[in-house]
Formats: sequence, C-alpha cells, structure tokens
Amino acid sequence: MVTSTGTLPSLLLGTLLTFTSGALGANPGLVVRITDQGLEYVAQEELLALQSKLHKVTLPNFDGDVRIKHFGSVDYRFHSLNIQSCKLLGSALKLLPNQGLHFSISDSFIQVTGDWKVRKRILRLDGSFDVKVKGITISVNLLLDSEPSGRPKVAVSSCSSHIRDVEVHISGDLGWLLNLFHNQIESRFRRVLESKICEIIEDSVTSELQPYLQTLPVTTEIDHLAGLDYSLMGAPQATAQMLDVMFKGEIFSRDDHFPVAFLAPVMNLPEEHSRMVYFAISDYAFNTASLVYHKAGFLNFTITDDVIPPDSSIRLNTKSFRAFVPRIARLYPNTNLELQGAVISAPRLNFSPGNLSTAAQMEIEAFVLLPNSVKEPVFRLSVATNVSAMLTFNTSKITGFLEPGKIQVELKESKVGRFNVELLEALLNYYLLNNFYPKVNDKLAEGFPLPLLRKIQLYDPILQIHKDFLFLGTNVRYLRV
Repeated sequence: MVTSTGTLPSLLLGTLLTFTSGALGANPGLVVRITDQGLEYVAQEELLALQSKLHKVTLPNFDGDVRIKHFGSVDYRFHSLNIQSCKLLGSALKLLPNQGLHFSISDSFIQVTGDWKVRKRILRLDGSFDVKVKGITISVNLLLDSEPSGRPKVAVSSCSSHIRDVEVHISGDLGWLLNLFHNQIESRFRRVLESKICEIIEDSVTSELQPYLQTLPVTTEIDHLAGLDYSLMGAPQATAQMLDVMFKGEIFSRDDHFPVAFLAPVMNLPEEHSRMVYFAISDYAFNTASLVYHKAGFLNFTITDDVIPPDSSIRLNTKSFRAFVPRIARLYPNTNLELQGAVISAPRLNFSPGNLSTAAQMEIEAFVLLPNSVKEPVFRLSVATNVSAMLTFNTSKITGFLEPGKIQVELKESKVGRFNVELLEALLNYYLLNNFYPKVNDKLAEGFPLPLLRKIQLYDPILQIHKDFLFLGTNVRYLRV
C-alpha cells in the first residue's frame, strides 16, 4: 500500500511541535521534513493571525497624577483605548536547537485612539487623542516538549516587545498637556502596550493552542481492522535549513496490537528544498500493514462455481474435471467443488529507486462438497506471482494500485492422482484478476493517511521512490475559511 484557528495557527505547532521523548534506538517509519520555505510560510501565517488578534484587543484604562512646576498636582485618566489599525510587517521563524522555536516581528506599526480627562480642583478638561506607535519589535521563544501521553505541549519560555517611537496627537489647543503626556505618561503607555502584546501571545498559547494540541490523537483509525500509530520518537534533528520530525509510523491490528518482528530501516533522505514539507514513508509502514491484513485473513479467499463466468469451459464440479482428473469424477460423481486460497505469508513491499514490487505465494486447497456440509480435501496447489505497484497522491493520502504478473501453478499434493494444472491456471487467473486483486486494490485506494491537521491543504506534490522509502514533497496552504 502506497500513494484551528488562533493567534498561533495549527499549521505552526501542529506540525512542528514534535519534540517528544520516545523509543531511542529505533528508526522511524515516517519522517516529516520541514524546509526553510515551510518555516517562512508559517511565519507569514503567524503574522496575519497575530495582526487579526490585535485588532480585536481593548487596551486597559490607566490613570494617575503628576506634579507640574508652578501648577501643582494634576489627576489624569486615559480611557476607551482601542487599536484602530495594526500593520505587522517583517516576520521570521527560526529553529532553536534542542529547545524549540524563535518567532520575531520587526518594523511594525499600531495606531491607538481613545479619550482623556484631566482634573485640577474645579478645573476639568477632556478630549480625545490619537497615538501612533512605530518601530514595534516582538520576540518570542517557544519551548516544545511532550507529556507522558505522548502528545506534544508548548509554553512561552520568553517574550519581549519594544516600541521605538510614540507620536501623540491630542484634540484642542493644549500644548502643555502634550508635553505632560510625553514627559510623564509616555513611558507608562509604552509599558502597558508592550506587556499587552506578550499577554496576548501567552494567553493564545495557553488557552487556544495547547488545548488544541491535546485533541491530536497519537493513533488514527484506518478501518475496522487496522490503525496507524503516529506516536513521536525522540527529538527533531534541526539544521540551518530544515527540521526532521520522527514518527513511529506503524500500522497495527485494532484487535491485537502484536509486536512486529522486524525493524524500520534507516532512511537516507535526499537534500531536497524545492517544497515546504517532505514526507518520507518507510517500507516499514506498508509492510506492517501487510502483516495486519494477512493475520486478519483479509487475503484469504474462496472460489465457488457461482463466481465462474457462465461461458467458461471449466466448472467447479467433478463432472467438468473428468477430462483431466478422471479419478475425481469416479470417486465423487456429480459433486460440486470449492477452492480455498490463502497467501502463505504477508507479502513484503520492496522499494528500489523508481520501482515498487512484491511477490505473493499462495496455497489453494480443493474440496469436494459432500452431503451434510462435509468438505473432503482432494488436492492442494501452490500459486506464485510477481506484482508491481503504482503510487498516487490525492491531497491527503498515499494510495496504491497493484498490477499482477503471470501466475505459476504447481500441484503440491493430490488424493485423486497426478494431473495437468494448465486448465486450472486459466480459472485461477480469471478469479485473481477479477475478484482478488480488485478487492485488494479497493483497500489500497482507501489510502495511507498523512499526519495532517485541520485546515491544512497540500498542493504541487512530487513523488519519488528511493531505496526502502517513499519520498513525497509538497507545498502547504492554510485554509482560513
């Protein structure tokens, strides 16, 4: 088998938040590689999300008193503060090796409006004001870790913001008040706004992002037989240009999560940077799927006469078999036959550069159907075939299609004498091509689900086959609607 909204969008940490403890020494079955292009896109999305959040924030009122030379003590109050416009311009998202992420915004602008009041004994003045806050820089470090459940967690380890310049415009001819604001209030206003920015970010991480991450399952249901283990393994491997995130990537039985007898191979990922994200899917993922479906009996089959086409020269009864197995017609005259087939062992999918293949070894046993539902075994066949596989990608899943080769049939055991199996080859080939492989291909069409979060769309994919793994590169789009 192969081919939320918030200040910090799901795209940012749902994909990158995988700094977790895991089974050291084991190789991952799935690696997600995020390139510098992917990090740049995440930074742009974060910028837009934070900008939208700031537009909805109401700043706190603040008041106090100040002593002015030759005038005495004056009480002031600034209230109804609202952010009228906000332009966050430059943004960057950088990796912090062994820690997490550093997100920064620079050269940004906020315009705030509000009302003011000044009181001095019986003198009361009021009006409105407009503040242009320029040269805002924001710096946030995010600590990425894991919980005992295996799910990721995030916390703001540090946050700082700085305002380079404040321009104040106050209604009325009040030059002395303007000077008062600059000399006594500006620093306080600056501190309020700087702390509010970090408060917004910290609140978003705590109340929106972290609860959202708690909903991320460590397993995904494929169907009633199988599930996919997306538990995280070890810390990501960061370089200056990319981040590799390791997942277990094992498909398991939902009825019996039995241990797998083989390990995932080491994947030597190519140095590709043309896409935002790459998914390296080991043959381990597909071969554990083969184990599950084989053990569940999904690859077993039964051939009866009603599935043979009406115009076939051979029927599944002893009369039809008289021509090449005379003894069976004498021992069991006018009796129906049934063939029961099974794949002997779980087929292994082989990855080589540009090619996928597998081989199936089947065993088919023939029974005569006696009265009272008794089934008497009469002969046993061995069937071998090579199979090629094709891969496709359909926006969220890797899907596959098997193209079978010519089958080879051998008589392994017979209670009705030796006979030529060529006529049976045609019958078996018809059944496998028209019943068995379509059933398997329908299952492969359901696909291998990639670890994607809500509102994430992949586009512009490239698909490569390397030794031991499938390599899918794609760009990412965050759907806001």
